[in-house]
Order: sequence, then C-alpha cells, then structure tokens
Amino acid sequence: MTMDRKIYTIESNAPVAPQVYRMVLHAEDAPEERCGRFVEVEIPGKFLRRPISVSMSEPGRLTLLYKVVGGGTAALAAMEPGSGLDLLTGLGNGFDTLACRKSALLIGGGIGAAPLHQLCRDLRSEGKRVTAILGFNTASEILLREEMEALGATVHVATADGSCGIRGLVTDALRETRPDYDYYYVCGPMPMMKALYPVLPDCGEFSLEERMGCGTGLCFGCTVQTTAGPRRICHDGPVFKKNMLPW
Repeated sequence: MTMDRKIYTIESNAPVAPQVYRMVLHAEDAPEERCGRFVEVEIPGKFLRRPISVSMSEPGRLTLLYKVVGGGTAALAAMEPGSGLDLLTGLGNGFDTLACRKSALLIGGGIGAAPLHQLCRDLRSEGKRVTAILGFNTASEILLREEMEALGATVHVATADGSCGIRGLVTDALRETRPDYDYYYVCGPMPMMKALYPVLPDCGEFSLEERMGCGTGLCFGCTVQTTAGPRRICHDGPVFKKNMLPW
C-alpha cells in the first residue's frame, strides 16, 4: 500500500479512559490498513499533522485511540461526529504477523496498547495463540483488555499501584506469568521498552514512537540510530526487529 490522502467522516469520538479517546472514522472506498501502521491527521489551525497509531482497521473504517497531551490532540477530542478529517494513510511498515509460528506475546504500555488490538485480531485470524501483557498506572487507565479477550487472547494486566491485576510493571508481569511464545511484539513508552529489551530474546519486534515533522520520511526529524545506521521511524519503522536496536 502506498501513501494516500483521504477525507474521512467522524462516526464517533468519545473518551474511554482518563484523557484517552476512541475515534471511529469512515471513508467509503478506503482500504484496510496493515496492523501496526499509523496515520497523519490534519488538525485545523495546526501547522503540522499529528501521527496516531491505527488501533483497528477494516475496509472503509478506521479506529484510532489517542491520548490528549497538548493543543492538537485537545482539538481532536473536541471534534464532533459528522465532521470531516483529512488523513494521510498507508504510513509505516507495520507488524510482521508471519514471523510468529504458533504462539505470540503482545506487550503494551498505556496508549501503546492501541495498535496491539488489530495485531491481536490478525494473529488470531491466522490461527495463532495470543497472550497479552498490558501495563498501566492504575485501573481506570486500562484499555483493550476486554476487546482482546473477546478475540480469544489470554490477557494479563499490570498496574503500578496494584489497583488491578499484577502490582508493578510489565516486566514484573512477564516474570510472574512466564508466558509461552515463539515471537513477541512490544509497543509503549521508551523506558518500558528499554527495560524489556535485556530480558526478551531476539525473536521479536518493537514499535517505536518519536516526534515527527512530516511523517513521510522527507524531513528526517524522527531519525534514530540502529545497528544498520540511521533510520527514520516514520519511513523505515515504526516497527523494528530487536536486533536492529542498539540498546
């Protein structure tokens, strides 16, 4: 799929957790996005588009989960159903579901759990077992547990304050649950991913986040160092195999 620009119609836009919103968009002829890709959203009055992970994609429909962290996402949260939204789609490389043979481990932290929803669906549709470990600060912030369980995944939740599930971080939940898997996928804040890096084997991939200028690879604003040299998260990622990350 190549990059495309299209006007989507907002079907719904509502809070699902503190400062986190779910937006469902519709465009009649839009193709399904590969899991792990992202879109660039044009927000009226803002010079730069905002990159947002695709949480779920079907032909003609996109679901975005986003956190309000500044003026741009606050403006996005205020948009009403029926409004049009200008999106760049077909961005990023996405997750490699074929790398998993039989059993996958998905690890997400906070809003980083968003792209794991479609990944879970796609892996399950390929007949693979899925175990997910999702980490949050507190119970009110939990996202996508029920949705993943409805897809047939085994879901373990860790909360830093112990208000739900395992008390602690995703590293604590990984050590306590000892899940069986042949491939893993990680998405979340950088401190979480760097804490997981030394305790996970090489058979997996990480979805990185970085501030983006253009989101299309032209400005080189989201360049990171890899074992293969500098790479652009928006163009060469956001998903990288573990052995490409020099952490």
